[in-house]
Amino acid sequence: MMFLSLFLGLLLMTVSENDAVEKIQAFVVPHSHMDVGWVYTVQESMHAYASNVYSSVVEQLSRVKSRKFIAVEQEFFRLWWVNVASDWHKKQVRQLLHEGRLEFIIGGQVMHDEAVTDVDDAILQLTEGHGFLYETFGVRPRFAWHVDPFGASATTPVLFALAGFDAHLISRIDYDLKDDMQKKKNLQFVWRGSPSLKEKQEIFTHTMDQFSYCTPSDLPFSNRSGFYWNGVALFPNPPKNGIYPNMSLPVTQETVELYAQTMVDNIRMRAQWFRTGHVLWPWGCDKQFYNASVQFMNMDFLMNYINAHSDKYGVAVQYATLKDYFQTVHQTNLSWDVRENLDFLPYSTEPFQAWTGFYGSRNILKGVARRASALLYAAESLFTRYRIRYPEGPVQREWALDKLKALRWAVSEVQHHDGITGTESPEVADMYMEHLTQGMMGAEELLAAIFLLPQTIKLSNDIHHPPQTRPTTEKTDSENVLEQHIIVYNPLAWNISTYINISVPYAMAVVLDDYGKAAPAQIQRSMESSTGYDLFFVVELGGLQYRKYIVQFPQSHCDAGSACGATHVARVVKFKKKNVSLWKKTGRKLLPVLNECYKLMFDQETNLLHSITDRCKKMRVRVEQDFWEYEANGDIHSGPISDNYIFTANGSAVPAYKSVAMEIVPGKIVSEIRQYFYREEEDKNHTYSVVTRVPVRFRGGLACFRLEQSYKVGPLEVNRETVFRTRTSLQNNRTLFTDSNGYQMMKRTFKSFVNNTISRNYYPMVRAAYIEDDSSRLVLLSERAHGVASLSQGQLEVMLHRRLWNNQEWNLGYNLTLNDSSVVRPVLWMMLGSPAAISSIYQQEALALQHRPVVMPIDQPQKPLTLRERGSGPSVQPVVLPQNLLMQTLSVPGWNYSPDHTQHLHNLIAGGERKIDFDRILLRITHLYEVGEDPVLSQPITINLKEVLRGIGEVTDVQERSLTGTWDISDLQRWSWKTNGRVRKEEETDFFSGVTQDFNVTIHSKEIRTFFIHFK
Repeated sequence: MMFLSLFLGLLLMTVSENDAVEKIQAFVVPHSHMDVGWVYTVQESMHAYASNVYSSVVEQLSRVKSRKFIAVEQEFFRLWWVNVASDWHKKQVRQLLHEGRLEFIIGGQVMHDEAVTDVDDAILQLTEGHGFLYETFGVRPRFAWHVDPFGASATTPVLFALAGFDAHLISRIDYDLKDDMQKKKNLQFVWRGSPSLKEKQEIFTHTMDQFSYCTPSDLPFSNRSGFYWNGVALFPNPPKNGIYPNMSLPVTQETVELYAQTMVDNIRMRAQWFRTGHVLWPWGCDKQFYNASVQFMNMDFLMNYINAHSDKYGVAVQYATLKDYFQTVHQTNLSWDVRENLDFLPYSTEPFQAWTGFYGSRNILKGVARRASALLYAAESLFTRYRIRYPEGPVQREWALDKLKALRWAVSEVQHHDGITGTESPEVADMYMEHLTQGMMGAEELLAAIFLLPQTIKLSNDIHHPPQTRPTTEKTDSENVLEQHIIVYNPLAWNISTYINISVPYAMAVVLDDYGKAAPAQIQRSMESSTGYDLFFVVELGGLQYRKYIVQFPQSHCDAGSACGATHVARVVKFKKKNVSLWKKTGRKLLPVLNECYKLMFDQETNLLHSITDRCKKMRVRVEQDFWEYEANGDIHSGPISDNYIFTANGSAVPAYKSVAMEIVPGKIVSEIRQYFYREEEDKNHTYSVVTRVPVRFRGGLACFRLEQSYKVGPLEVNRETVFRTRTSLQNNRTLFTDSNGYQMMKRTFKSFVNNTISRNYYPMVRAAYIEDDSSRLVLLSERAHGVASLSQGQLEVMLHRRLWNNQEWNLGYNLTLNDSSVVRPVLWMMLGSPAAISSIYQQEALALQHRPVVMPIDQPQKPLTLRERGSGPSVQPVVLPQNLLMQTLSVPGWNYSPDHTQHLHNLIAGGERKIDFDRILLRITHLYEVGEDPVLSQPITINLKEVLRGIGEVTDVQERSLTGTWDISDLQRWSWKTNGRVRKEEETDFFSGVTQDFNVTIHSKEIRTFFIHFK
């Protein structure tokens, strides 16, 4: 009897875990994967298929109540909604959403890449999509569908949790890891992406099995693809007769049993890889459902047949949304394993297919995308300040918002997983570039209007008298001086002291600030132009503050005792070109370049960097830097290839040069070391160069840590992949740390593989990467994404450029070979010091690189105006946050919805025109430090929002919101999932302690807090 009871108990346990006895329940999720770019432009895709997807799906869902569909990326839907959808379509969409048969998944502008996208841009595109959905329909997505990004970041699940999602779905992870997870039934887990936030922002995650997001296309009874009855989309024009290539055999009385057995076999195979008997069966693939009628007509017949014979098959099928599936899994009340802050990068599909090449593909596009993002960041905060200070100002608010929206759209669009990755066709890359540059031009117009319209420039301009004795107003000798007016804006909510660099056409210049005082400056011959000059000058700016400068160009001798004495004229010192073939003994003739932080030693026998000494710790580290190349194979018959996506190292890298020339420009603002690398000894023109700028004159010690390195790379020879390699004496054991989307750092331990070890040890660097030992840490900070690796002891290499061609039919057919003949000019900042010292500053420095001061010349050098008044200093008050807090967003989003959800739904039902709310300000503040990362800066910090924002205006109301603003944080209750080691509480919620009545808020490590702010 005891044995029987035990047996029954085990049987019941087995059934609840595996549904081995009960029928398998298959959730058929209709979808269309619609790339916002990739091979075809957005316009081409809209014309060829995308518009038809939404039109025909809405029509077909409206005809049969059991049909369902999930819509993912918002860009195509928004274009359809605004430009194509009829009033009937719009009415039906609202009804289908109400019935839960049409479900918006993710809800972002695009399905963003997870490797090379910056966290700020990922949040932007998600906010753009969510704002549209909420103000248009009152819906808030609760589930993710990240099926196509090339690897999965640990930051993405944190963002989705903060946005209010209940479950997350991924697909592309390492082929061998996925196989292991399938065998162990570990494809589903609870992901705690942040080591600081832990369970506060955990999310249930479903990993697609080996079939991924596409329906299995192989049919044992047909040579056509299966379950794609509408065939394959045709470009550029849809066929007039509606007959598309490769349309699957119709489901008829003759074929239905064959189809049913194929589908059931696949469902049962998948059921073996999951713990419950609930199978997610995605029905769709790329560019599907443009003829939803033929799709649903065939699937209706097939599913009805299977359900009519479900006892025979042991399977029941139903149309479903993601909510249907995840809700059923959630109700099983099983306990799930926890995955800590590990990611799924890099991603490989086969032993020789490591998808690590795209970390460096289309370097120019990556750079422009980040510059556009930085310009948007500056324009948003500046317009917010202007809107509050001049509510009825001459800059028309609707016009300004249109300019911002255009750039928001472009920056969001390029975050697509075939956009910023560089994996698109040249035509699509051009589309992204056009949208970005047009958006940037609009933002620059907005900046110019803000700077010029509200007030006039009133600065003193006579450089021939010292500022202390200059009269209040005076006439300038216009024959002897030309002047140019420049405005410099600090978009960060921190005080900064830095230098800026502009190109000028004259050999002497003086810079006057808005007090009329001469700013420290340095001028030198440009390395880019034989007739131009580089002018550096020091700027000191408060947070979110702009200042006005006059650059004056004396046309006659300028007395050093006057304001001209503030400008140092730097001279270029040239060193003899050194051929690698003649290098013998090195390290004997070392030339020092010093500042307060470092002593850099350059070897005159090689013209390479030799070592850096940390002067604070008196610690010397051997450092050598130069360019290397991987030679890629372009013939698929000769071995594995590299392409847009894949990096396959065809052997070790080799030096990319045979001689090096050097110039040094000793300065009083910066000292500049220019190194030129020549592919061949006899070459007259260099292929590579690096300019290292060592800051010399600054208050305090912070800025002297920053060594700016600007690179010029290309054009490359075909099938070359160029890296900049830094070799040091650090004992890092080939362990590397890289950032995850700029949000957190990930430890990367070197792994050995039977094949492709080099490529599979490459990782994405979005903002930062470093190597370290017990004594020192060397950090590289970037203003665009790159691939990085540490392949040898003490080594850190960055892939800067790729130029590839191969004869693979698929790549040639879609023009994805990456024959990129451009010259790229990325920038890295390098820092070296003790781990403790560097850990306290590198996050802030990474953001200082990303958001350098905006420099806006507002005229060309010309004769000065007749009269000037003495300057009175900056015209706006600073806004300053503590060092460990970032003002991540300060914008006027321009939404028209009520922040009260019930009221908003009532307004939607009532209809009518709703005005844009220009008074609602979106504010995000991020804590930059992990728990335990720094003894002081990692601590929770309390700020008073009213005090912090006093420089903008008087705060009257603060409401805390979810990440994208669509939820009042007090209303947001996410599903809680039971985990091994923790019991789920029914009423458990996931929101932070809120804002006090007097506007105090406490922000903990790695929190991203979002608020609606209103000012008086």
